Amino acid sequence: MGERPVLLAPMEDVTDPAFRLMCKEFGADMVYTEFVSSDALIRSVGKTLLKLNISEQERPVAIQIYGKDTETMVEAARIVEEAQPDILDLNFGCPVKRVAGKGAGSGLLQNVPKMLEITRAVVDAVKIPVTVKTRLGWDADHKIIVELAEQLQDCGIEALTIHGRTRAQMYTGEADWTLIGEVKRNPRMRIPIIGNGDITTPQRAKECFDRYGVDGIMIGRASFGRPWIFKEVRHYLQTGEELTGLTPQWKMEVLRREVADSVALLDERRGILHVRRHLAASPLFKGIPNFRETRIAMLRAETVEELMEILGRVERLLMG
Repeated sequence: MGERPVLLAPMEDVTDPAFRLMCKEFGADMVYTEFVSSDALIRSVGKTLLKLNISEQERPVAIQIYGKDTETMVEAARIVEEAQPDILDLNFGCPVKRVAGKGAGSGLLQNVPKMLEITRAVVDAVKIPVTVKTRLGWDADHKIIVELAEQLQDCGIEALTIHGRTRAQMYTGEADWTLIGEVKRNPRMRIPIIGNGDITTPQRAKECFDRYGVDGIMIGRASFGRPWIFKEVRHYLQTGEELTGLTPQWKMEVLRREVADSVALLDERRGILHVRRHLAASPLFKGIPNFRETRIAMLRAETVEELMEILGRVERLLMG
């Protein structure tokens, strides 16, 4: 993947094929699918099977699965292998209640023996590389990642991504990269360590590589309504200079394309539902006075025409 790889994080309702391809085009070195439920996968739930759709243009691409039952995870892993991703990633980090509360995702941070059992079984069951994404621990009193990283490595995984928060933090507070750095500096660790959490600027991306020595970084929420962040980060890592010339018009064009791609992939109703949250979160609109009403209108838009009309109004505001 080259030097200092920058990866697009797996995100539910975000990293569909259209968005992955766009981030890839702007310089993401690797992309991940939305996370896939192992339970739904082995029951052949149509909507879940669709998440396994990957294209040659987005390689290298990882498919990520989650679940709490070893046999189910193994069976799901074998189904995923048939879809031929470059990597199978195990999600032991998702903090949302419907996942973690049922003992999957970051819920497994409360049951490490089970997490290791699942990991070992999946590694043994498939021939493609298996990686893991997890958090620092369950809460501030149980930051177990330094020891856990070694245990996961012993299970045979080929890389580890660490989100610098505990499950209890969800997405609040600041990501703590010091422990990610500690895992990386542990002389017993041989596998690549990828850091994730609060990389919102090219400068921060470079700092994470320089200060913590990670092998790669992963960008998640900062890509909402800003897929060009990969272009900005890549340029800064290569030159040490901020990328100029991405005009507001250019960025608006990208957002319009995101709408069109999403609708083409799904259909008008679902495409709009999916993409309007990205747009409303775009940092491009920060600083526009009294933007709240426009943002609400964006989140309520139901047709392409309506959404494009709002974007046109916003562009005129940006051009001032």
